[in-house]
Amino acid sequence: MKEKSIELLNKAVGDELSAVHQYMYFHFQCDDQGYDLLAGLFKKTAIDEMRHVEDLAERILFLKGDVEMKPAMDVKKIHEVEEMLTLARKMEEESARDYNIWANECAQNADAVSKKIFEALVEDEERHYNQFDDELENMARFGDNYLALQSIERSKSISSGKTND
Repeated sequence: MKEKSIELLNKAVGDELSAVHQYMYFHFQCDDQGYDLLAGLFKKTAIDEMRHVEDLAERILFLKGDVEMKPAMDVKKIHEVEEMLTLARKMEEESARDYNIWANECAQNADAVSKKIFEALVEDEERHYNQFDDELENMARFGDNYLALQSIERSKSISSGKTND
């Protein structure tokens, strides 16, 4: 029974590591393009995903398993913000769906703690989904002006001597 939980927890580790890598890549791209708000969102989300890896790893180790540190997918080299947000939203939606299923599998195997971990992950992934969805709605509503305003804010900060370092 615990073997199934370890397998599912390790699948989640792979998904979370992929998200960390992808979101940090998006953070770097948005930062380079002057989109500080989006860069910050991707960085914060990547940090949340790192915490998820830690929670999952601690549970795997408690169950006497070995943590598999293999990302489930390679980083997609996307430079367009709308594509970044669309992929991020899709990743979060898929994770929430999988974690719901896996929570139920853990419950069927009498592993209430792993079930609770997956349920907490679902809550976070749904929150991330909503944040990315909101950003996509802002882009649809305001168009290129939305991104231009972020670049202008950075330029104003730089010219006034303020930096985000």
